[in-house]
Order: sequence, then C-alpha cells, then structure tokens
Amino acid sequence: MNKDWLNILSNSNKDIDNQQLMDYLSGKLSGEALHELERSMADNAFLNDAVEGLQQLKNKKDMETYVEQLNAAMLKNLDKKKNRRLRRRLKDDPWIYLAIVLVLGFCIVAYFLITRLIK
Repeated sequence: MNKDWLNILSNSNKDIDNQQLMDYLSGKLSGEALHELERSMADNAFLNDAVEGLQQLKNKKDMETYVEQLNAAMLKNLDKKKNRRLRRRLKDDPWIYLAIVLVLGFCIVAYFLITRLIK
C-alpha cells in the first residue's frame, strides 16, 4: 500500500489510526479492531462520511491524486490568507512611530500654551 495514503488523516483526530483505516477499506481488518473502528464511525459523523467517501472510490490510484489536489488547494488558500494578513499589518517603519510621537508632543505643548494664555 502506498505510504501517502496512510497520511490522509495525519493532522486530524489522533484517535484514528491511518493504517487501521486503510486496512478497513481494503477489507483486511477483522475481529475486535473491526468492531472498534465501526463503533468509532457510529460515534463520529465526520469519520463515517470520510470512510463512505473513500469506499466510493473505484480506483485506489485516484485517492493519491485527490490527496495531492486537496493539499495543493489547501496550501494555496493558506498562502493567500497569510499574504492578506501581512498586507493588512502595519509595517514596522520607524518614521511612522516618529511622526506619531511628534504629533502627540505638539498636542501636549499646544495644550500647555493654550491653558497658560487663558489664565
């Protein structure tokens, strides 16, 4: 069995053993392990949907292609979000901080001058 197939759920629920899932799909699982996985599927709707979707694949070679496409789309989406977040962030420009300090300083000096002139 291809090693890439075993990483389908690598970042998801840690209670699910990927090898056990692939053995279930290929019909190699039996006994207590089979019943345990089926109980987990009954308790977890996401796992149940994932197994049903994987069972519908006629050609197991397609599974590797789907995983690669999903990973590429996910990385592209994450990269887009990261770039958007970086553009929104205030750049670390010392001139901006200096301008803010100068404006605040002028405001404070102006306040004291106005209050002294009024007295």
